[in-house]
Formats: sequence, structure tokens, C-alpha cells
Amino acid sequence: MHFNIYLDDATGQKLNAMAQEVGESRNALIRKAVSQWLAHQSQPQWPQAVLDFTGMADAPRFEAGRDRLKPPVDDPLA
Repeated sequence: MHFNIYLDDATGQKLNAMAQEVGESRNALIRKAVSQWLAHQSQPQWPQAVLDFTGMADAPRFEAGRDRLKPPVDDPLA
């Protein structure tokens, strides 16, 4: 599939320089960048610190207060 993209001069010059520096074509760099961006977008957007969180040992469990909750009412607007 072919696409045309337009870059401002500064971005185009940086892309040219980077392509030459790493020995790859501009198209290859753009393909990699788009692939990485798409992969990132399909993953959860939570920060790694949140994903790694395992809880707090001294905090009560969420279910601990469930027995003190009032039962649901028949009409939630009553």
C-alpha cells in the first residue's frame, strides 16, 4: 500500500539525517515508527507503575465493608 505524507522542512531534514546515520531508508524508518505507534495504541494506556501495582499490605480489602452496605432499593429514584 502506498501513501504520500508531507513533512515540514525541519522534520524532513531530521528524518534524512537519521536515515543516513542508521543506514536505513526514510520509508523504513517511517514504517517502523507507524508500526510502533499502532502497537502502542492497541495496548492498555495505564502507566507501567499502575500496571505493576500489587496493592498495599496494610489496606483493608475492598470486600471487607460489604456487609455494612444497605441493600438495594426497588426504585433507585425513590
